[in-house]
Formats: sequence, C-alpha cells, structure tokens
Amino acid sequence: MNTGVKIAALACGVLLALVTTITSCHVVPPGNRGVRVLFGTTHNEALAEGLSFSNPLAWIHDISIKQRTEEMKADCFSQDLQQVDAHLKILYRVPQESVIHIFKSYEGAPFKSLVEPRVHEAVKEATATKSAEGIVKNREEIKQTALAMAKKKLHGLIEVDDLVIEDLALSADLKHAIEQKMVQEQEAAKAKFTQQKAEIDARTAVIRAQGEAEAIKIRGAALRENPALIQLQLVEKWDGHAPQYIGGGANGAGIILPVMK
Repeated sequence: MNTGVKIAALACGVLLALVTTITSCHVVPPGNRGVRVLFGTTHNEALAEGLSFSNPLAWIHDISIKQRTEEMKADCFSQDLQQVDAHLKILYRVPQESVIHIFKSYEGAPFKSLVEPRVHEAVKEATATKSAEGIVKNREEIKQTALAMAKKKLHGLIEVDDLVIEDLALSADLKHAIEQKMVQEQEAAKAKFTQQKAEIDARTAVIRAQGEAEAIKIRGAALRENPALIQLQLVEKWDGHAPQYIGGGANGAGIILPVMK
C-alpha cells in the first residue's frame, strides 16, 4: 500500500513538473517579440523570437515587428481651398525598442490609434501648401513631404517606411478644368516647338544657300584664273572612246570635245 502511494505521489510529481515545464515554455514566432504579463503587470523586457521560459502563470503576447501595409483615405484641402481625397497605402513597422510601449499604450495594434491620425495630419499639411493643380502635378513631392512630416510626428515610436499615394480624387469639374489646362499647355508647347523648328530650318536654308553661292564664286574665280581647268575636267570625265570632234577657234583651241554616239 505504501509502495502504491509512493508511486502515485511520484507520478503526480512528475506530471506536475511536466505540466509546469510545458506551461512555462513559449515559442515566439519569427518576426515577433513576446510581451509577458503577470497579474496585470507587463514585464519591461520583450522576449526574442524562439523558445523562451517564463513564469507559468504569465501570459505571453506576441507582437509583430514585421513590416505591415494598411490602406487609408485622407480628406484634404489644397491651397486654393479645393477638396482632394487621397487614397493611401502606409508601409510601417513596430521597432523592437517600442514593443513594450506600443503594447501598453495601444494594445499592440497601433495603426488606427497612432499611425493613421498622424499620417492623415501630415498629408493635410503637405497638400495645403499647393494648389489642386500643383498637387496633381507634384504627387511625388507631396508624398515625400508628407512622409517626412509623419515620421517626425510619430517620434520614432513607429517606423513609417513608405507612403504610397494610389489615387487623388478631385471633383469632376475641377478634374476637367485641370485636364483642359494641361491640354492647352501641351498644345502651346507643341506650337512653340514647331515655330522654333521652322526658324532653325530657315536659318539652315540661308546658311546652305550662302555656302553654295560662296562655292560658285570660288569656282568661277578659279576658272578665270586657270582656263586649263576646264580641259582637265573634260579629260577626267572622258569615257575612253576616241573623240569625233576637235574644237578649234580662239576660245576652243586645243580643247578636245568627245562626242557621244
């Protein structure tokens, strides 16, 4: 009987030790940090990814430090008081050193309560510095300005890696007016290019004509100074057939003129 009790007690002890060991183990997934909470008190040091041992009575909450992507809409006004609705994608992550603070203050889900309001405010401030047309034409500049402002407002609690402006929604009338203005600017640029091309072509024609006139003038002077140059050119152009006529006279003496058959 005593032996049976001892075996049972030993088995209970082993089982209790096994349960205690199992419940004190926790595996933090890759890209996460573990936050330990014991009786409502949060431990000030986060657990690294992998196997960890802690008080069996503690709750372990896994907080992702991977990059996350969230979509949001920002209702903004331009410098000329036109409404612009910006559709955004926010790429952000929780820095390792902010895990405990984010868990305590934002329950580990900081986008709605921390990231979105700051980004919204930053985008509104960036768009307020330009006209509606300027916002449409300088989307990349607006993005970079808003991104820098958002980083500053978040004070490093959250790292905003990128801010993507997917669409800028304008009123139909405003969008049409901007499109018309852009078309007019393109047509004006095309007309200016055509005019510049015509001016260049005209100057080129003048230069070509001046060059040809100068060449003729030089050629005439050369012929006057050296009449034998004509005979030399005729000889150079001779096709190898015997001439059928030999010119004579004062001006043609000694000049062979081949006659074509």
